[in-house]
Amino acid sequence: MLPAYRQSGSLRVLKSESRPVTAFGLLPAALAAELEEISYTLLYPTGTVLYAEGDAARGIFILLAGRVKLSICSGDGRALILRLAEPGDVVGLPGTLSGDPYEVTAAAIGPCQCAFVKREPFLRFMNDHKEICLGVADQLRRMYCSACHEIRRIGLPHSAEQKLAGLLVGWPTTNGDLPGRIRFPFSHEEVGQMIGSSRETVSRGFASLKKKRLAELSGAILHIHDRAALEAIAAGNGSPTRLVKQRSPLSPEVDSDDFHPDGV
Repeated sequence: MLPAYRQSGSLRVLKSESRPVTAFGLLPAALAAELEEISYTLLYPTGTVLYAEGDAARGIFILLAGRVKLSICSGDGRALILRLAEPGDVVGLPGTLSGDPYEVTAAAIGPCQCAFVKREPFLRFMNDHKEICLGVADQLRRMYCSACHEIRRIGLPHSAEQKLAGLLVGWPTTNGDLPGRIRFPFSHEEVGQMIGSSRETVSRGFASLKKKRLAELSGAILHIHDRAALEAIAAGNGSPTRLVKQRSPLSPEVDSDDFHPDGV
């Protein structure tokens, strides 16, 4: 489905009389207005793919509202969610700068609004204004820090339970959330794509955390009952058990001798 769009729109994260705060930092009002002039505001419904991995880089997407899932896919179809872009993030930036194809797939999690800037006008805009270059450098810094965080979260833990606990305790809260009650509208398969495990392993992990009264996923709401214990497991200081060793009568029979923490 193609997005609805209109010319220009407010790219200001926070309005100020003289120096609006934008995705590229604090800019003079005239420069922020020039950025708006070369932008198109796009409205995407839930599930829309902004661009796919391998597509020719057409330009950048400045996220104004909503969230966008960034993922990569292996040759056999396995997907890994790298991060969730939030308002103020710029996606599609590396490919736009280099001219290489987009390196990830970007898809709208819910309804979202983006400002799209075509590649050539954006490169000319960067060339004319050093302030934008500094803002681009800061966006790239944020991407690098996010990549390091994801590598640490996915690659270093020794068990699927540790990965899952790390994801849950590190999940950011948004407006309307409470410390122990967080909106978490993701399926077990999507959670598996976030931590590099199978859907079955994630299901067993949630069942284990629920039985221990540490955390529980109810629909699209995550209830965290014991954050300290979850943090201990995430840090490798807890005592994670084999996820299928103890199961409820409603759980499917699984031979513990054949269980692998990553569902292989």
